[in-house]
Amino acid sequence: MIPFDVLTVFLAAAIALGLAPGPDNIFVLTQSALHGRIAGLIVTLGLCTGLIVHTVAVAFGVAAIFKTSALAFTALKFAGAGYLLYLAFQAFRAGGAKLSGRNDPPLTAFALYRRGIVMNVTNPKVAIFFLAFLPQFADPSRGSVPVQILLFGGLFIVATILVFGGIALGGGLLGAFLKRSHGAQVWLNRLAGVVFVGLAVRLAVTERA
Repeated sequence: MIPFDVLTVFLAAAIALGLAPGPDNIFVLTQSALHGRIAGLIVTLGLCTGLIVHTVAVAFGVAAIFKTSALAFTALKFAGAGYLLYLAFQAFRAGGAKLSGRNDPPLTAFALYRRGIVMNVTNPKVAIFFLAFLPQFADPSRGSVPVQILLFGGLFIVATILVFGGIALGGGLLGAFLKRSHGAQVWLNRLAGVVFVGLAVRLAVTERA
């Protein structure tokens, strides 16, 4: 049984980490501004699904591969960077399409959900962060360490949903305001493209801790 005070400290730390500016919450903000608050909430669920993958990987030691293998780390980070560049291309293309009067079909819920999963799973820094963060709160004297890590991972996901859900709602309101102007909508797409390129570069130059 994990003491209540340990769970409280962990939850507070998880919320603080969720509020700190980072690739995932910036991603939620841009998607919400571009596609609406519901889209941001769906992306958040995708990101949290990715966190489930990282939690299970830490619980069973798979994440250690990305900490010890330069090849695995590099391959995953460039896959993530490539995906972000693809999203940047789509955002820039959407801006041009609106200027020319063409309308692309809206993204489906599954497409948004998939974006969140891919964005999170292809970031090896998340795996390494979980590998360093979650075990700090586990204590072998309290029982199975993998079970405790799964529990802490679940609590981290709850905190992420709360924080990122708020960001999605705020970003959706901002996007709805900006989209009243055709010019603002075009520039919003271009700004999102720049953000995606920046996140891709940041991920590409990331080194193992």
